[in-house]
Amino acid sequence: MIPLVNLQKEYSVIKPQIDQAIQRVLESGQFVLGRELEQFELAFARYTGIDYAVGFNSGSDALFLALKSLGIRKNDDVITVSHSFISTTDAISRTGARPVFIDIDPETYCMDPTKIEEKINENTKAILPVHLYGHPADMKSIMDIAEEHNLNVVEDACQAHGALYNGKKVGSIGDIGCFSFYPTKNIGCCGDGGIAVTNNETLAEKMQMLRNYGQSKKYYHDFMGYNSRLDEIQAAILQVKLLFLDSWNEKRRGLAKFYTKNLENCGIVLPFERSYSHHVYYLYVIQIENRDIVQKQLNQAGIQTLIHYPVPIHKQKAYVTSHSQDILPITDSVCSKILSLPLNPFMEKEDIEMIFRELRSISVGSI
Repeated sequence: MIPLVNLQKEYSVIKPQIDQAIQRVLESGQFVLGRELEQFELAFARYTGIDYAVGFNSGSDALFLALKSLGIRKNDDVITVSHSFISTTDAISRTGARPVFIDIDPETYCMDPTKIEEKINENTKAILPVHLYGHPADMKSIMDIAEEHNLNVVEDACQAHGALYNGKKVGSIGDIGCFSFYPTKNIGCCGDGGIAVTNNETLAEKMQMLRNYGQSKKYYHDFMGYNSRLDEIQAAILQVKLLFLDSWNEKRRGLAKFYTKNLENCGIVLPFERSYSHHVYYLYVIQIENRDIVQKQLNQAGIQTLIHYPVPIHKQKAYVTSHSQDILPITDSVCSKILSLPLNPFMEKEDIEMIFRELRSISVGSI
């Protein structure tokens, strides 16, 4: 079996460093809001070129509490995309605000900035672009619109650790950038985890309080908050993995180029990289006709694939009632054709050659 990700192999490669980090925490007796988290927050802030980083127990909570820190609330509108993992939209809904969906760029799968202004009204308070699959959204266009209309921007960078937009790390461009450390991500912990980054000290302090019951100091609660803290063991693990992130991303980019070279002229729509982008290929996503048949045959050949995502959010049962009138033709079209092929830093070119041979052997379209 060629797996989509290979977490066992990842652990085996850095086992001594991971084991030492975990042991260090166990021996310290400090498991929540301690030195490991402080050190990782400082390291991740430096990595993204940002002043402040605040760790949370998930990327979902990072998005939610970022919006809360900006004062997003009931009856507000937040413009985002339907083609994403549902946590993007859930974060908006949890504040009481209304997600307003716009369509995507058919080549990058990210937010189409030309669709934003037609959705802006007096209730619009923020824009939430997603750097999907590791490719940056068009942040200059988005930020220009946000500035013109006095809107906040929260970047969902949960799939794009280390990606660059015109040389700047994603997550460092809007008011707040949010990342997930779910185990399969380009840098993941051994469980759930997330972080938000910002250059605004007031927002950083607000998020620190929100994640810890609204406390300004122990047992003094200035407002209602939540329990959403990145624990010490996960922070220690992430400190180790952050040292490898750039090299792992370059391995992903190299394998993606090898995929693209071998799959050109095969009747498959391949990932696209804009000139402003440094794509980090969290996923290598193709579009292919008869996708479900192709996926079944690849799985039978021992090649694991997934669909990210088969049903857009505006058509999910959780949202379809309130978004039944949404018209998003590009989103709907790509969701019927996309397929994620295996890609992780521990693959070899021989694995991709096998995948290429299987795709060529499947009698579908012009393959």
